[in-house]
Formats: sequence, C-alpha cells, structure tokens
Amino acid sequence: MSLELHRRAVVADAHNDLLMAVSARPAERWGGFFRDRWLPQLREGGIDIQVLPVFIDDQYRPEGALRQTLRMIECAHVLAEDNADHVALCRDGGDIDAALADDKIALVLALESAPGIDACVELFSTLFRLGVRIASIAHWGRTPLADGSREDATGSRLTAPGVRALREMERLGMLFDISHLGASGVAHVLELATRPLIATHSCARALRDHHRNLTDDQIRGVAATGGVVCVNFVPDFLTDDRAKVSADLIADHVEHLASVAGIDHVGLGSDFVREVMADVTPPCCENLDDEDPLFDFPGLEGPAGLPLVTEALVRRGLPEQDIVKVLGGNVRRLMSKYMG
Repeated sequence: MSLELHRRAVVADAHNDLLMAVSARPAERWGGFFRDRWLPQLREGGIDIQVLPVFIDDQYRPEGALRQTLRMIECAHVLAEDNADHVALCRDGGDIDAALADDKIALVLALESAPGIDACVELFSTLFRLGVRIASIAHWGRTPLADGSREDATGSRLTAPGVRALREMERLGMLFDISHLGASGVAHVLELATRPLIATHSCARALRDHHRNLTDDQIRGVAATGGVVCVNFVPDFLTDDRAKVSADLIADHVEHLASVAGIDHVGLGSDFVREVMADVTPPCCENLDDEDPLFDFPGLEGPAGLPLVTEALVRRGLPEQDIVKVLGGNVRRLMSKYMG
C-alpha cells in the first residue's frame, strides 16, 4: 500500500545539494553526469519536484562566490536542457504543472545563504531573471545580511541589507527560506514577513535540541504566514542517539510539526549530502569541525530511499490525505500560489 501511495502522490524534496556534485565536473559532462548518476535515483525515489540549492563552498568565498553562483546556475540550466525529456527547470506554478503533466521532474532553483550577493541586494533581481525562486540569507556563520544559527549567542537580527533582501524577495515572488537563520533573525523575519515563508530543511527542536532546528514558537510562526516547514533527514538533526537512526525518526518530526503547525504546513527537505560530500571532498582532507554533522542513514542515503518515509508514515496510521500533503502537496501548493 505504501509504495502505491508514494507513486500516486506528488513528492517534493525541498533541499538536495546534488548541483554541487554535478557542477564539480567539467561543463561538458554536466548533462551526462546528472543523467547517469542522479536521474535514476530521483526516478526510483518517485520525486516529482526537486529544489536545487546553490551552495557555495568556503574555497570560493568571498572573492569567487558570485562567479561560482553563476556557474552553478548555468549548470542547472544545462543539465535541464540536456535532459529535457526527463526534467524541466520551473519558474512558477504553471511550469510545475506542465512538467508534472509531461511526467517530468520539476526542478526549482534556490540560493543557500546567497554569499554571491553579499550586501548588493539588487542582485536578487538579477538571479530571479536567471530562474532562482527560493533563497536563504545565512548558513552556519555570519553574512552581510544576517547571522546563521551557529551565531545564536550574538542575538543578531537581520542587518539593514538583510531587511531590504526580504522586501526585495517578497516583491519579486521569491520564497524566503529561514533554514539556517539564527533565532533572533527568524524572530525578525516573522515580524516583517508579508508573504508565506519556507524552511526548506529544518527539524523540530522539541525533539532534538540543536541550533539548526526550529522551536515550536518558530514553527507556529511559519505556519501563521501560510508557509511550510520541511523536515531535514540529516541524522544529527533528528536525534542525538545514532543507534536509533531510521525513517521512523523522520515520522516523529513530521508528527510533531503537524501537532504544532497543522498538517497543511509540513513537508520534506532531505538534505541528501552524503554522496555529494563524497564526490566533492578530496580524500586527503577531513573536515575537523566538531559541529559538522554526520550523514550515515542506512537505507536513506539518497533519493531512492524516499519510499521508506512514506512507509513509516503509513505505519503511524496517518490518513492518506495527510501523507499526500506531507510528501509534496503542501510544498506544491506554496510554490503554485506564491512563487514567480
């Protein structure tokens, strides 16, 4: 039953860094690498809508951040053009509907922390013209726009350019992503936002006390805007006991979010990065950051494992209509009404 339901539902993943791995190849290999390495996984996982974040590694910051941002956006366009029979780069709800009607995977471009923009907020308009439809303004640390969650001790709100960035994104029709934003920054955004927000890959802090996760008040705040909080699959954000890692942990967070925000405000944002990190990290070098999460998730290392989440939700006895909303219905609704 669960597999049949999964295949029937529109499945949306609000965060998969696969663009990092594809863009790390020479440009002439982008389309083929995506087709050989990632397309089969997306198809096996039943994914219908895939958000592609543009994340810029530290090696490109700050001087090369804009150049790498543009290179990754170009990569997304090329892989979509080279695989036009299977995927489509979408700018609004109409594009998504057309892609799904043609049995194509709808790809949506996002910026993660937007380091290429720095404080030049007018560049959001430029990147919007290139197809970017979702953006966050901080990652782990500090940016000219806001502080990330690892800087919570600063108590920092959005900077003046950060406030302008929020207003510009609302004007353009770009969804504002609060994942990774510091607690005071989230509170500031909730004060200012006039359109629905999205948390593309965040878990519930009530279940796992980690600075990357959202408190119940923050979750309720996103829901009050009409937005959606998408559960992250990274084990360290789901639990502090790695012996318990399973799809049931994702179901735990889904149920908690639904109890706090309502089922209409819950989605999935996998953050599948294990394969990406293996692809782009030299074997000679280890990340010695003690806070860098581990990504071992048996059975759910990549997109092909998505049906396991549906299976876990079915086991919990969630109504079919609620599962369909969580798998992608809520994210699709948000994109169709407020994106582009």
